[in-house]
Amino acid sequence: MNHEDTSHQAASNPETGPLTTTPTPLPATSGPLKTMAIGDTRYTLLGTAHVSAESADDVRKLLATGAFDAVAIELCDARHHSMSNPDAMGEQDLFQVFKEGKAGMVAASLALGAFQQRIADQSGIQPGAEMRAAVEEASRLELPLLLVDRDVGITLKRIYRNVPWWQRFSLFSGLIGSVLSRQDVSKEDIEKLKEGDMLEATFSEFAAESEALYNPLIRERDRYMALRLAEDAPPGRFQHVLVVIGAGHLKGTSEHLETPLPTDPKVERESLEASPPPSKLWKMLPWLITALVLTGFAIGFSRNTDLGWQLVLEWFLINGILSGGATIIALAHPVTVIATFFAAPLTSLNPTIGAGFVAAGVELFMRKPKVRDFSSLRHDVTQLKGWWKNRVSRTLLVFILATAGSAIGTWVAGFRIAGALFGGGAG
Repeated sequence: MNHEDTSHQAASNPETGPLTTTPTPLPATSGPLKTMAIGDTRYTLLGTAHVSAESADDVRKLLATGAFDAVAIELCDARHHSMSNPDAMGEQDLFQVFKEGKAGMVAASLALGAFQQRIADQSGIQPGAEMRAAVEEASRLELPLLLVDRDVGITLKRIYRNVPWWQRFSLFSGLIGSVLSRQDVSKEDIEKLKEGDMLEATFSEFAAESEALYNPLIRERDRYMALRLAEDAPPGRFQHVLVVIGAGHLKGTSEHLETPLPTDPKVERESLEASPPPSKLWKMLPWLITALVLTGFAIGFSRNTDLGWQLVLEWFLINGILSGGATIIALAHPVTVIATFFAAPLTSLNPTIGAGFVAAGVELFMRKPKVRDFSSLRHDVTQLKGWWKNRVSRTLLVFILATAGSAIGTWVAGFRIAGALFGGGAG
């Protein structure tokens, strides 16, 4: 039954006074339900579990009453498009994805999708069934559908920028490890999903301990959804709006709605969509490394021509072997491996282009993904070997591993040069 149900009461608003109309009685639900009145509009927030057939039934029962003239759901445009079109990945220009630096976000989104699919296979329930029910019923009843959640890519970027740099690797490896594990999803993780948030469940190991992670993952999205409701369904535009959100967001979102929101919510909403810029030091670091390496070469040649050429050779070999070798791990095409070997030492000295971009470009040229690769992508990435089998995901791996290999090679070769110049000889 309802955990919190005020839908049978005539709620009041401090600005307009109590509503005089009697609301349509709403049926009992398995999840928490909260109705509030702001101005001439009622908002009923249904807290759902993303792995629950009951939550989907709750949505259908509530909309069947005919009490609502609009439906708002915890989805963004990208996730709604993906839900409506499972093969949406095939519509993307992969080369453009790499060019715009979105490969990491695409890989993370695939990993999240793989995690959801594993839960569906294990529990027999497709995560997000209640959102699908809301979309289908809104379409059938010809009700406006409002997408009020923040874009998942923006949330991932803000998480990445918000956590300390030293935590980013453990965060990424934890995400990849959790979705590629062959073990069943733990009962604790499924229970976490029943509390209502897919992203929080995926990052559950970190979210509980990290305020830097919790803020962009949960707290900001609570505020964002309240702002989107104030913007897309302001008081007076609709009579009664059903808001379908994860149970974990119900308390925070409703509290924001109950307090005065900005007159123009768009301004604050856009501020929550912005990706925090990297620090000036972080932006300058690649150029600083390039300057130091080139200075090291100059010092080496000024001391001894042989020493200078030895430093250049070591830089070339260390970068090339580590970056090219990383693409071998991704089972890249032999031409891709060779191209990466020669490109990495040069791209490491040019911050405007990365070894991963070159490697992915060559891989796409040599092994252009086929239609079946896009159509089977979502299924293939649920298994570890599928990331190497599918040409789309394998190209993403080529990009990521070549980038990581080049970065490691830059530091290893840099310290090698420093040791040769200031540590007592070239070795």
